Amino acid sequence: MFKYVIPIILSYLIGSLPFSFIVGKYIGGIDIRKHGSGNTGATNVLRTAGKKAFIIAFLGDFLKGFIVAFSAKIILNLETAVICSVFVVLGHCYSMFLGFKGGKGVATAAGTIFALYPLIGLILLIIQILILMVFNIMSLASIIVSISFPIVSILFKTPKYYIYYSIFIGLFVIYKHKSNIKRLLSGNESKISFK
Repeated sequence: MFKYVIPIILSYLIGSLPFSFIVGKYIGGIDIRKHGSGNTGATNVLRTAGKKAFIIAFLGDFLKGFIVAFSAKIILNLETAVICSVFVVLGHCYSMFLGFKGGKGVATAAGTIFALYPLIGLILLIIQILILMVFNIMSLASIIVSISFPIVSILFKTPKYYIYYSIFIGLFVIYKHKSNIKRLLSGNESKISFK
């Protein structure tokens, strides 16, 4: 168990780096916690600070997940990489630098998925894009991808611990979108355009 302690701590610390908050502050000139949805994630950066800030914030959040998972897979093993993936996502959502608050974990989780199983990541990305093209609602796309993740992982016959990870991430991201789900059900969820 001790062999996991340092990778877990490093993963959480890297996940805690609040790229969306930093980008919002230094490129958009705002504290995104006080604008839009108040969420410190890339989608709120897009709504409040513009496309350039969004791209930088998304890449930062995505890459911290990718780097943690990929490094752990190469240096250690796939099982440890999955454990590290859990904690880099938790670090993003409960950042120690933002009073244990943060984003909803979608971009960072996507980074871990592409690092561990790129083809699964590509399939989920296609699903996300298709839902966005039809409905223009980011939260709906993220929720449907969260449901799809365990299904695709099972179809690809990934190891059991990865399937457990996919179930955890799927349920966790849906939980983080609980306020969005309420707005979706009431028909008040915001739409988004990438034009």
